Amino acid sequence: MPAGKEFLTSRERLLKALSLEPPDRVPIDLGGNQTGIHRLAYEALLRHLGIQDEITIMDSVQQLARPCEELLQRFHVDTRYIHAGAAADFRGEIVTRQRDGRTWHDLTDEFGVTWSMPDDAPLYMDITHHPLAEARIGDLRDYPFPQGGDPSRFAGLRDRALQLRRETPYAVISGISGVVYETCWYLRGLERWFMDMIEQPEFCAALLDQTLKFWLDWFDVFLAEVGDVVDVIMIGDDLAGQGGPLFQPEFYRRVVKPRHKQLVQTIKSRTRAKIWYHTCGACQCYIPDLLDNGIDILNPIQISAANMDPADLKSRYGKRLVFWGGGIDAQHVLPRADPETVRQHVHRNVTAFKPGGGYVFNNVHNIQAGVPAENVVAMYDAAYEAGFYEYS
Repeated sequence: MPAGKEFLTSRERLLKALSLEPPDRVPIDLGGNQTGIHRLAYEALLRHLGIQDEITIMDSVQQLARPCEELLQRFHVDTRYIHAGAAADFRGEIVTRQRDGRTWHDLTDEFGVTWSMPDDAPLYMDITHHPLAEARIGDLRDYPFPQGGDPSRFAGLRDRALQLRRETPYAVISGISGVVYETCWYLRGLERWFMDMIEQPEFCAALLDQTLKFWLDWFDVFLAEVGDVVDVIMIGDDLAGQGGPLFQPEFYRRVVKPRHKQLVQTIKSRTRAKIWYHTCGACQCYIPDLLDNGIDILNPIQISAANMDPADLKSRYGKRLVFWGGGIDAQHVLPRADPETVRQHVHRNVTAFKPGGGYVFNNVHNIQAGVPAENVVAMYDAAYEAGFYEYS
C-alpha cells in the first residue's frame, strides 16, 4: 500500500482536484451512468470479494447495477450519486413480448423511443422503435414531447442530496442529464438523422430545439431543488467514435454547439457546481469547443481512440480542463490482460494525468460484462496506490 496519507474528506479531495490543485490523492469514482458496472460484472465482483448485496438495476438500458456501500468503501470511492426520476404519470414498465421466435424485454421511454433486450442475450437494450422515423418538420409541433419541468420528477431529491451532504463525507454528483443531441437520433433513427444533417438541417435544428427545451425546463427545477448542494452536474452527447468525429464538425459548430453552449451557460448561471461533459471516442478536436461552451470536466477519456494519449492531453489542456476517466484501456487491457498488467497500465495512466490536480480516476466508461473480477480489483487498488501526491 502507498506511503502517502489521506488528510482530506472525499468531498474536499474532489473539489480540490476540480479546482486544478493537487489533493492528498487522486479522487476515485464508481457508480454513475457512464462510470458504472454492468450487473453481470457486478455479480462476479461480489462473489470474488465475498460481499452480499441484493442487486438493483439503476440503468435498464445499459444494465448497470447500483454498487453497494461496502464495495464503494472497499475501493475508496469518493463520489455518491443522486438521480431525479421520471414524471409521476410515466409508467415505464419493462414488458415481455414474443417476437421472431425470441423473448424480448421492451421499455418505451418518456420520449416514445422503445428499447429492447433479448432474453437469450441479456446484455443491453438497443432501440427497436424510433417514433419520429417518418416525421416531417411540421409534425414536431404536435408530437407529445415530455415535460422536463414536471415537478414530480424531483420529489424527494433535495432531501436525498442534503442527507449526503450533511451525513457523509462524499462529493454529491448528479446522474446524467442534458442529452440534447443524442435524443434526436434516438427519436429519428441514426441513419435517417445522418441523412437529415445533409438533406434537411432545418429539421435537425427544429428537433434540437425541442430536446433543448426539455432540458432547459428540467434544469430550471433541478437547480432550484439542488443547485446549491451538488458538486458536479453530468451532461453529455457522444460526438466522436474510435477514429474521429461521428459527423461533420462544421455541423456541430453551426447547429449543435450553440444549443450546447446555451444549456451549459444556463446551468452555470445558477450553480457553482462543475459541469462534466461526456463524449466517447477521439474527441480531441472538440475540446476547444467544449471549453468555449463552458464545461469544466471531460469524460470518459477513451485513451484507446485516436489522438487520446494521456500525456498529450494533459500537456495540451491540463491547465484548463479536468480529466475524469482514462484510467485504463477498457477495450484491450481491462477485459483481457492479467491483473499485474492491469496494475501497470493504471499506474502509467494515473502518473500521466495526476500532476497538478485536475484528475479523477475511473475506468473508460462502464465496466462491462465479462471483465474478470480480479482485474476490477487490481484496477481500483492500483488507482489508490498510484494516486497519492507527495508532500514534504
